[in-house]
Amino acid sequence: MNTVTRPRILVVGAGFAGVECVRRLERKLSPGEAEITLVTPFAYQLYLPLLPQVASGVLTPQSVAVSLRRSSRYRTRIIPGGAVGVDLKAKVCVVRTITDKIVDEPFDYIVLSPGSITRTFDIPGLTDTAFGMKTLAEAAYIRDHVITQLDLADASEDPAERASRLQFVVVGGGYAGTETAACLQRLTHAAVQRYPRLDPRLIKWHLIDIAPKLMPELGDKLGRSALEILRRRGIEISLGVSIAKAGPEEVTFTDGRVIPTRTLIWTAGVAASPLIGTLGAETVKGRLAVTAEMCLPDHDGVFALGDAAAVPDLAKGQDGAVCPPTAQHAMRQGTHVADNVIAALRGQPLRPYVHKDLGLVVDLGGADAVSKPLGVELRGLPAQAVARGYHWSALRTGVAKTRVMTNWLLNAVAGDDFVRTGFQARKPAKLKDFEYTDAYLSPEEVRARVEGAGRART
Repeated sequence: MNTVTRPRILVVGAGFAGVECVRRLERKLSPGEAEITLVTPFAYQLYLPLLPQVASGVLTPQSVAVSLRRSSRYRTRIIPGGAVGVDLKAKVCVVRTITDKIVDEPFDYIVLSPGSITRTFDIPGLTDTAFGMKTLAEAAYIRDHVITQLDLADASEDPAERASRLQFVVVGGGYAGTETAACLQRLTHAAVQRYPRLDPRLIKWHLIDIAPKLMPELGDKLGRSALEILRRRGIEISLGVSIAKAGPEEVTFTDGRVIPTRTLIWTAGVAASPLIGTLGAETVKGRLAVTAEMCLPDHDGVFALGDAAAVPDLAKGQDGAVCPPTAQHAMRQGTHVADNVIAALRGQPLRPYVHKDLGLVVDLGGADAVSKPLGVELRGLPAQAVARGYHWSALRTGVAKTRVMTNWLLNAVAGDDFVRTGFQARKPAKLKDFEYTDAYLSPEEVRARVEGAGRART
């Protein structure tokens, strides 16, 4: 079978779901059975749950960016770019490469795992002022920014400027926000000892969330434990509160408080990739509605999974229940959807996805953590051991595991360092600058482009 007649499998996205799918396809398909192509801006898989530790300097950026080219079975063609539209009828994916060139990629089977973006709201000044915590670049930039605030506060003779630079606001009481606030507070607490001109009491961290509870998925007891740990460290937690407006030097809360700050970190949830909106298909709260086999109804050869798909959660046994957008589900869905793609390719029956949640882990830095593996509630060092053990085992390569473990050991022995790299220090780096949400095409633009390309070929 030559390369012209081989079925073309196109995987969109190199997150947990996409990478697990590609690796499974490489292992189970012979080179002659299909051509595998992956669309991703970066040739690495980002281990997203450890980003707060990158922001705090516990881990280096390279340690959580797992190269896609290290696999001994590597044979996937990688297109460096992002999918900005899909014509399901013509079976063409429109890709914007990293050089802004638009190309059409035909497929016979497509696996949509484009992931998610930071969910924002129509709050004045939010996207122009806030930082996100969704990409490796954002985590590295936030670390530089926080240390920069300490440097500038130390050099300033203006008490008002000093106070504003030493207050930090994190919005979002889920895992990302809670771990980000916890890890960065530890960084500033350790760093201030190297700034003798700064009063440690001026450094204030605020964690706010519109929900009435912190991390409600943990349950009341563990949620209260996390709350107590953070408050004991001096983090001011406000629940039932959000942002009314944001500016470059102050943030106004919905309860009327005005906080002078130069640092607003927004982690208030995620939304499915805008790519889903180009399909013209049914969605469930913004996520693509798929079957339990992760197929898109009425479209042969189209599969979707991960954060961008509402995969029925059969393990819960509840009508309408969908799998939460977690790495745990995404990894297993990636493996499962690869098996279903292979089954479809070989004319075999597809199997529904079923996975019972293994539990939750929250690393609050140092010896502090709360975890709920298999329903067992843990706190302190046992919870920390479970949290880091889970993350370490989930890393895909031995090189990544070695780097992460070495970083953890070095940080435990030598403590934090407070180096400011200065990368992109004079360039904009807010929410709107990292996620390129304006790069996608409308369904009409996708259709017009594909039809135009088809006429040009004939």
